[in-house]
Amino acid sequence: MAEVKRVSSAFVIQNHHLRAIRFWLGVVMAGLILSGVTAFPLETELHFFLVLLQSDPLRSFAELTHLLPWISRVYDALASTNRHYPFLAYGTDWLAFAHLVIAVAFIGPYRDPIRNKWVITFGLIACAGVIPLALIAGQVRDLPIVWRLVDCSFGIFGGIPLIFCRRHILEMERTEAGAGSSH
Repeated sequence: MAEVKRVSSAFVIQNHHLRAIRFWLGVVMAGLILSGVTAFPLETELHFFLVLLQSDPLRSFAELTHLLPWISRVYDALASTNRHYPFLAYGTDWLAFAHLVIAVAFIGPYRDPIRNKWVITFGLIACAGVIPLALIAGQVRDLPIVWRLVDCSFGIFGGIPLIFCRRHILEMERTEAGAGSSH
Protein backbone atom coordinates (compact mmCIF):
# COMPACT_ATOMS: atom_id res chain seq x y z
CA MET A 1 0.00 0.00 0.00
CA ALA A 2 2.83 2.41 0.85
CA GLU A 3 4.41 1.59 -2.49
CA VAL A 4 1.22 2.54 -4.34
CA LYS A 5 1.05 5.86 -2.46
CA ARG A 6 4.68 6.55 -3.28
CA VAL A 7 4.17 5.85 -6.98
CA SER A 8 0.94 7.88 -7.02
CA SER A 9 2.67 10.78 -5.26
CA ALA A 10 5.57 10.65 -7.73
CA PHE A 11 3.09 10.74 -10.62
CA VAL A 12 1.34 13.81 -9.19
CA ILE A 13 4.68 15.57 -8.66
CA GLN A 14 5.87 14.73 -12.18
CA ASN A 15 2.57 15.92 -13.63
CA HIS A 16 2.90 19.22 -11.73
CA HIS A 17 6.42 19.78 -13.08
CA LEU A 18 5.39 18.82 -16.61
CA ARG A 19 2.48 21.28 -16.56
CA ALA A 20 4.74 24.08 -15.27
CA ILE A 21 7.39 23.34 -17.93
CA ARG A 22 4.77 23.35 -20.66
CA PHE A 23 3.31 26.63 -19.42
CA TRP A 24 6.70 28.38 -19.38
CA LEU A 25 7.72 26.90 -22.72
CA GLY A 26 4.41 28.14 -24.11
CA VAL A 27 5.34 31.63 -22.93
CA VAL A 28 8.77 31.39 -24.59
CA MET A 29 7.36 29.96 -27.81
CA ALA A 30 4.61 32.58 -27.96
CA GLY A 31 7.21 35.32 -27.48
CA LEU A 32 9.37 33.91 -30.26
CA ILE A 33 6.42 33.53 -32.62
CA LEU A 34 5.17 37.04 -31.86
CA SER A 35 8.67 38.42 -32.32
CA GLY A 36 9.06 36.54 -35.59
CA VAL A 37 5.71 37.43 -37.08
CA THR A 38 6.08 41.11 -36.20
CA ALA A 39 9.51 41.31 -37.85
CA PHE A 40 7.97 40.94 -41.32
CA PRO A 41 5.84 44.14 -41.55
CA LEU A 42 8.27 46.51 -39.81
CA GLU A 43 7.53 49.58 -41.90
CA THR A 44 3.77 49.25 -41.43
CA GLU A 45 4.14 48.64 -37.69
CA LEU A 46 6.46 51.59 -37.27
CA HIS A 47 4.06 53.81 -39.20
CA PHE A 48 1.17 52.88 -36.88
CA PHE A 49 3.40 53.30 -33.81
CA LEU A 50 4.54 56.71 -35.03
CA VAL A 51 0.94 57.84 -35.60
CA LEU A 52 0.09 56.60 -32.09
CA LEU A 53 3.02 58.50 -30.55
CA GLN A 54 1.97 61.66 -32.40
CA SER A 55 -1.58 61.48 -31.02
CA ASP A 56 -2.64 63.91 -28.29
CA PRO A 57 -2.63 61.52 -25.34
CA LEU A 58 0.93 60.27 -25.98
CA ARG A 59 2.71 63.09 -27.78
CA SER A 60 4.07 64.98 -24.75
CA PHE A 61 5.30 61.75 -23.12
CA ALA A 62 6.85 60.57 -26.41
CA GLU A 63 8.65 63.88 -26.87
CA LEU A 64 9.77 64.09 -23.24
CA THR A 65 11.29 60.59 -23.39
CA HIS A 66 12.81 61.26 -26.84
CA LEU A 67 10.88 58.26 -28.13
CA LEU A 68 9.04 60.27 -30.79
CA PRO A 69 12.12 61.67 -32.53
CA TRP A 70 13.84 58.28 -32.39
CA ILE A 71 10.90 56.33 -33.82
CA SER A 72 10.40 59.04 -36.43
CA ARG A 73 14.06 58.75 -37.45
CA VAL A 74 13.91 54.96 -37.59
CA TYR A 75 10.68 55.04 -39.60
CA ASP A 76 12.11 57.55 -42.10
CA ALA A 77 15.24 55.42 -42.55
CA LEU A 78 13.27 52.21 -42.96
CA ALA A 79 10.76 53.73 -45.38
CA SER A 80 13.55 55.26 -47.45
CA THR A 81 15.51 52.03 -47.48
CA ASN A 82 12.45 50.00 -48.45
CA ARG A 83 11.66 52.47 -51.23
CA HIS A 84 15.19 52.54 -52.69
CA TYR A 85 16.67 49.20 -51.60
CA PRO A 86 13.80 46.79 -50.82
CA PHE A 87 16.10 43.77 -51.03
CA LEU A 88 17.68 44.78 -47.71
CA ALA A 89 14.42 43.86 -45.95
CA TYR A 90 15.19 40.28 -46.93
CA GLY A 91 17.59 40.25 -43.95
CA THR A 92 14.78 40.96 -41.51
CA ASP A 93 12.67 38.31 -43.27
CA TRP A 94 15.36 35.80 -42.36
CA LEU A 95 15.46 37.18 -38.82
CA ALA A 96 11.71 36.63 -38.57
CA PHE A 97 12.05 33.13 -39.96
CA ALA A 98 14.81 32.34 -37.44
CA HIS A 99 12.53 33.31 -34.55
CA LEU A 100 9.85 30.95 -35.86
CA VAL A 101 12.35 28.11 -36.31
CA ILE A 102 13.73 28.60 -32.80
CA ALA A 103 10.16 28.43 -31.46
CA VAL A 104 9.76 25.06 -33.19
CA ALA A 105 12.92 23.79 -31.46
CA PHE A 106 11.13 24.10 -28.11
CA ILE A 107 8.54 21.49 -29.15
CA GLY A 108 11.12 18.85 -28.14
CA PRO A 109 11.29 19.82 -24.47
CA TYR A 110 7.54 20.53 -24.49
CA ARG A 111 6.96 16.87 -25.37
CA ASP A 112 9.81 15.28 -23.40
CA PRO A 113 11.56 17.77 -21.11
CA ILE A 114 14.16 15.45 -19.60
CA ARG A 115 15.33 14.01 -22.90
CA ASN A 116 15.44 17.45 -24.55
CA LYS A 117 16.76 19.56 -21.69
CA TRP A 118 19.69 20.56 -23.90
CA VAL A 119 17.28 22.81 -25.82
CA ILE A 120 16.62 24.72 -22.59
CA THR A 121 20.38 25.15 -22.14
CA PHE A 122 20.64 26.32 -25.77
CA GLY A 123 17.88 28.86 -25.10
CA LEU A 124 19.57 30.13 -21.94
CA ILE A 125 22.87 30.57 -23.80
CA ALA A 126 21.06 32.44 -26.59
CA CYS A 127 19.33 34.70 -24.04
CA ALA A 128 22.65 35.44 -22.34
CA GLY A 129 24.16 36.25 -25.75
CA VAL A 130 21.51 38.90 -26.39
CA ILE A 131 23.04 41.17 -23.75
CA PRO A 132 26.57 41.59 -25.14
CA LEU A 133 25.22 41.70 -28.69
CA ALA A 134 22.77 44.49 -27.85
CA LEU A 135 25.37 46.47 -25.93
CA ILE A 136 28.21 46.08 -28.44
CA ALA A 137 26.33 46.12 -31.74
CA GLY A 138 24.00 48.82 -30.43
CA GLN A 139 27.02 51.00 -29.67
CA VAL A 140 28.58 50.30 -33.07
CA ARG A 141 25.26 51.03 -34.84
CA ASP A 142 24.73 54.23 -32.83
CA LEU A 143 21.54 53.18 -31.02
CA PRO A 144 20.56 55.18 -27.94
CA ILE A 145 21.53 53.46 -24.67
CA VAL A 146 17.89 53.23 -23.60
CA TRP A 147 17.05 51.24 -26.72
CA ARG A 148 20.04 48.93 -26.13
CA LEU A 149 18.78 48.29 -22.60
CA VAL A 150 15.32 47.50 -23.97
CA ASP A 151 16.94 44.97 -26.30
CA CYS A 152 18.90 43.51 -23.36
CA SER A 153 15.62 43.02 -21.51
CA PHE A 154 14.51 40.54 -24.19
CA GLY A 155 17.40 38.30 -23.20
CA ILE A 156 16.58 38.68 -19.52
CA PHE A 157 12.83 38.17 -19.89
CA GLY A 158 13.41 35.26 -22.27
CA GLY A 159 15.79 33.61 -19.83
CA ILE A 160 13.53 33.78 -16.77
CA PRO A 161 10.93 31.25 -17.98
CA LEU A 162 13.74 29.01 -19.25
CA ILE A 163 15.34 29.06 -15.78
CA PHE A 164 11.97 27.98 -14.33
CA CYS A 165 11.84 25.17 -16.91
CA ARG A 166 15.35 24.06 -16.04
CA ARG A 167 14.50 23.90 -12.33
CA HIS A 168 11.35 21.88 -12.99
CA ILE A 169 13.28 19.48 -15.22
CA LEU A 170 15.88 18.96 -12.49
CA GLU A 171 13.09 18.23 -10.02
CA MET A 172 11.52 15.77 -12.47
CA GLU A 173 14.87 13.99 -12.76
CA ARG A 174 15.20 13.81 -8.98
CA THR A 175 11.65 12.49 -8.60
CA GLU A 176 12.24 9.94 -11.35
CA ALA A 177 15.51 8.84 -9.73
CA GLY A 178 13.82 8.58 -6.31
CA ALA A 179 10.93 6.53 -7.71
CA GLY A 180 13.37 4.23 -9.49
CA SER A 181 15.48 3.62 -6.38
CA SER A 182 12.49 2.56 -4.28
CA HIS A 183 12.03 -0.62 -6.34
